[in-house]
Amino acid sequence: MFRLRYLALSLLAVVLVAARPAAADPGILLLAHGGAEEWNQRVLELAKTVDASQPTEVAFGMASRATIQEAVDKLVARGATEIVAVPLFVSSWSSVITSTEYLLGLRDEAPPELAIFARMDHGAGHDSKGSGASGSAGHAAHGGAPATMDHAADMAAAAAPASTAVSVDGTKPVDLPVPVRMTPALNDHPVVAEILASRARSISRPGSDEALVIVAHGPTGEEDNRRWLADMESLAARLTATERFASLQYLTVRDDAPKEVRDAATEELRGIVGREASLGRRVLIVPLLISFGGIERGLRERLEGLDYTMADAGLMPDDRLATWVLESAQASN
Repeated sequence: MFRLRYLALSLLAVVLVAARPAAADPGILLLAHGGAEEWNQRVLELAKTVDASQPTEVAFGMASRATIQEAVDKLVARGATEIVAVPLFVSSWSSVITSTEYLLGLRDEAPPELAIFARMDHGAGHDSKGSGASGSAGHAAHGGAPATMDHAADMAAAAAPASTAVSVDGTKPVDLPVPVRMTPALNDHPVVAEILASRARSISRPGSDEALVIVAHGPTGEEDNRRWLADMESLAARLTATERFASLQYLTVRDDAPKEVRDAATEELRGIVGREASLGRRVLIVPLLISFGGIERGLRERLEGLDYTMADAGLMPDDRLATWVLESAQASN
């Protein structure tokens, strides 16, 4: 009798477990800087690919509370009971990332730059797009419109006293009805080295004596810049292990830093390219950018008059990034 009762209870437990709905994958909050229309469209296409495997919404902008809240609300409306934020950014070492962490309740203190980002975002138009995954292009100009090529000037203008009040909401954490966690940005992930190698090979000439130069945007602060460069050193080591170039160098151009810092970075870049060319080498420039859409024009301006060949794309478009997003979300469990 005991055995029959035990068997009956076991069968009931199996039935109840089977009747339970399968645990849903976390919703993915894909964080992206935002740029020109083509830049944003590449992100939305990537998000659509990821969305086919796991619910995904895009939040464009530099720590934009409005777009993050909108994407969170959409994921919750789609049934997400938890959310993992994946920054589609080259590096975790920036005030945009730390400000986003604060907005998501993952950091106790707000970085001072958050108030500037909130002011930059205040009053910006939000162009919602729907194509499987959705997003709002908040700070859409950086990397796109010529008016924002001097991003440091934009930051300074935003930091100045405004004639109209900035919404307090822009500096407060978003409303989170479900748990949220956040993954690192791309940093020195192997997929970055793989894509950079692909870009370098696309402009390389077999049998040529070539110098490869990896150029990243870089942060404002010195400590963050040291961390960017440490990740780039790691990427360079991966590239050296698989690619054969006469030399491989890397640097950040730090577009948002004070003028003297930017000028020093320009001098360093031009010095590298000039020296390698003087040795009779073809100089290959591979920008470490999420996508082309404006910043690469600034690089060409800095290199005016020098002989070099630049890759025709950043990390996007590339299907490997969709895999990276999914793997990052799963690894954060």
